[in-house]
Amino acid sequence: MIVDQLFVLRISAPQRNEAEQPLVIIVDDDASMREALTELILSAGFQPVCFASTRELLDADVLESPGCLILDVRMPGASGLDLQRHLTQSGNSKPIIFLTGHGDIPMTVQAMKAGAVDFLTKPVRDQTLLDAVIAGIAMDAARRAEAVIVKRNVERLETLTPREREVLHELACGRLNKQIAFDLGISEVTVKLHRGNVMRKMEAASIGELIRAWETLPAPMREAGTN
Repeated sequence: MIVDQLFVLRISAPQRNEAEQPLVIIVDDDASMREALTELILSAGFQPVCFASTRELLDADVLESPGCLILDVRMPGASGLDLQRHLTQSGNSKPIIFLTGHGDIPMTVQAMKAGAVDFLTKPVRDQTLLDAVIAGIAMDAARRAEAVIVKRNVERLETLTPREREVLHELACGRLNKQIAFDLGISEVTVKLHRGNVMRKMEAASIGELIRAWETLPAPMREAGTN
């Protein structure tokens, strides 16, 4: 199963250059552990990059790269859990796999509630760790694809006039043309005109597609349509 999954990941983007390849970022203060993890990740066809501390990682320019993190929990200075909190607060949702020799249940619960992919205890089976890495990379790819869709729809929304945004908001609430006309104090013909413009500018082929695009927008932007 692990071989099949790795094969799919390798052939899914055959033309990607090296800079776009997912990075498996390893942060562990144990040099021998970093070396062992590097060999394992390379053997699976992924690109590892290692750091001895969270400070070293934060000083490097790699956190925005596609991929996932393998973090030791207890290290000199900031811990892996500290780094997870920092990334969450800064809006970076990079998937994290915790790997530790000193795990406990409260620590595991804390990490998983904060969105960790997995919390593994050393020594860990190679396949178990690689399964978690594959899941982390897939999760990151899905989030990045979603971010592209959100960005595209935000850019389209910004082309709408204030009135068109109001009509879009009403449509998203399930209102009929006559109801929208009454609410906005305009004619039903005018509503239909605005509705056509909204569909064209949002590049939606149907109301269902338009609603799906609306739902991808950040909440503040959806709420702004009522102002």
